[in-house]
Amino acid sequence: MTTHTAEVNIGTSGSRSATTLKRSLGLWAIVGLGLGYMTPTTVFDTFGIVSNETNGAVPLAYLVALVAMVFTAVSYGRMTRVFPSAGSAYTYTSETIHPNLGFLVGWASLLDYLLLPLVNALLIRIYMQSFFPDVPAWIWVVGYVIVITFLNLWSMKSTSKVNGFLVVFEVVLIGVFLVLAWNALSHGDGNGSLFTTTPLFHDGVDASAIMSGATVVCFSFIGFDAITMYTEEAKDTKTVPKAIVLALLIGGAIFFVAAWFGQSVFPTLDGFQNTDDTLPEMALKVGGEFFKILFTSAAFAATVASSLSSHASVSRMIFVMGRNGRGPVSRLFSFVHPRFQTPSFAVIFVGAVSMLAIPFTLEFVSSMINFGALIAFTFVNLTVVVYFVFRKKEYRTPREVLTNVVLPVIGMVLTGVLWANLNLDALTYGAIWFGIGVLCLLVITKGFRSKLSVSMREEDAVELGG
Repeated sequence: MTTHTAEVNIGTSGSRSATTLKRSLGLWAIVGLGLGYMTPTTVFDTFGIVSNETNGAVPLAYLVALVAMVFTAVSYGRMTRVFPSAGSAYTYTSETIHPNLGFLVGWASLLDYLLLPLVNALLIRIYMQSFFPDVPAWIWVVGYVIVITFLNLWSMKSTSKVNGFLVVFEVVLIGVFLVLAWNALSHGDGNGSLFTTTPLFHDGVDASAIMSGATVVCFSFIGFDAITMYTEEAKDTKTVPKAIVLALLIGGAIFFVAAWFGQSVFPTLDGFQNTDDTLPEMALKVGGEFFKILFTSAAFAATVASSLSSHASVSRMIFVMGRNGRGPVSRLFSFVHPRFQTPSFAVIFVGAVSMLAIPFTLEFVSSMINFGALIAFTFVNLTVVVYFVFRKKEYRTPREVLTNVVLPVIGMVLTGVLWANLNLDALTYGAIWFGIGVLCLLVITKGFRSKLSVSMREEDAVELGG
């Protein structure tokens, strides 16, 4: 295999300060941003959809998805240690395989990252319209996006504090739901007991149904990978791999336990008027009208937390891609505000894209959001093999074969299975977006005659050698 040596753009000390992010995030702040991105209350929003898909085995679908994600999380953690720079799959692919391929992987995953802040703004629009139907929808979108953009522009530390508060709020309300569900079960509701295997195994459950449900819920886990975007703002880059695994396991535990309680209380969807978003009715049935208001507030908080963390992560990806590009647009996106030490123009750009929540529908956006994530997951697993097997030649012991070949290959296979379950709309719109990325790369590289460079911070630069 041909190897490529990355061109590390360092420049003078003065130019370095113009592209340096502030290191202000500790381990739990990063974990909180990952959990905020994952939005724990999603398990209740999608409960009806997944219950229909799996014939009443939502916890098992989450368990299967968690197992699939663990292999990819391990690969992310390993590559973060090798390349402690923001940029995630884009950075790893650029520096282990080829910068041009890295650009295309980054472009594909950018679709996913860019659309999540937009989806959150769209959900807020829907929530507010349900309470205030006479107020024009655009007012809620504009006001909300401005606030989220300002918080991300102002300070990453402030963003993480607000995000942390909102995550704690929603987790506490999920805990209250579990207590109320336990009480309902003790009075004979649902399965009548929490200690039963019915939520996992019962008549009518088959492997194809569970895999279909896992395909839906696996994207609830998107967020652990976004943690890599905060590498250059971590107080200690060594905490990032740990934060990735912690966020995935904590989020997975919340999803599984909440799904178990929910499925125990509601073994079927009989009596539900709206199975597309079951959160309000689940809260109403276990805790009454007042708890419904509280739990809906928690869902609102979860959406805000996801907005903060997803807005922050995608702006970091744009920042890194801009830092590695050429021309005025690249210089604009790689600019770091001298006072706030945040990638200001990248943050503002994400806010501008989020304004598309005014005309777009949730169905249209959600059909596209999964395409880039699976491409990123696949290539991160692939980069582990390329770097450790082909570059470092670490495949001579059973342990090296296990960690450098078996585990990442399993990760690639599992993401491939999930890819096979993508719907046609996601594949179609994703392919169009990918095609636009190829055209952009053709222009940037002048028909592939010039190679993109890979820029890392000086203290984080890694010699790749041929």
